[in-house]
Amino acid sequence: MADNSLNIVVVNDDGWGTAGVRLLAQEMAKIGRVYVIAPDGPRSGKGAAITVNAPITLKRLEEHDLNGAEVYITNGTPADCVKLAREVVLKDKRIDLLVSGINHGSNASVNVIYSGTMGACLVAAEKGIPAIGWSINTHQMDVDLHWLQPFLVQVTQHLLEEGVEPMTCYNINAPVGEIEGIQWTRQCRAHWQNELAPLPTSSCEEGTSAYTLVGEFVNDEPDAIDTDVWAVGHQKIAITPISIDLTAYGSL
Repeated sequence: MADNSLNIVVVNDDGWGTAGVRLLAQEMAKIGRVYVIAPDGPRSGKGAAITVNAPITLKRLEEHDLNGAEVYITNGTPADCVKLAREVVLKDKRIDLLVSGINHGSNASVNVIYSGTMGACLVAAEKGIPAIGWSINTHQMDVDLHWLQPFLVQVTQHLLEEGVEPMTCYNINAPVGEIEGIQWTRQCRAHWQNELAPLPTSSCEEGTSAYTLVGEFVNDEPDAIDTDVWAVGHQKIAITPISIDLTAYGSL
């Protein structure tokens, strides 16, 4: 039975109405009281960006009830959602957990630096809020999530019981289809290349060129079996602790 004294904020970067955020809200309602605070549309690739040049709006959707969750939408970013949770929606309450996702698309390896899903978790970690980001390794919005569903509560409860280190959050990536295990992993060393494709010049005004993001993901250590990319590629859920302390201690 859910502990209604446990306040859980659910955010994402794909927009409030996606299957991923709906499933996450449904499953988190088995643990505690859920507040969904999400962008009013897609905000993928925003990282931990915040809105600084326009007002940030917030609206409660009274007509929508996700398993008893209060649902709010904003024109802001996932990082803004965390600030709205802390400063407005739960201003006088403790936030016991922030869960972000389920993101459609991998946030393993270097993708974590671009991810709006994980950007929200990093902001939560900065504020001392335990945070978990969930992603699935496909951009298909209609992906079958039932393989992942049984693990959402199980893993979340385990991480809560273990406790979250200060300035740390969890980046969890799942494969598509049947899941064959769970693995603690490190972030894979990788990079993106050939990332920009030119658009026809007819689409631009004279003297201007335009491009669209594409790119090839290159695993720089394909034989390493302790990385998030390897685990997901072998049908395992990868759990990677992420720190907001970016100091390169080995260089000091």
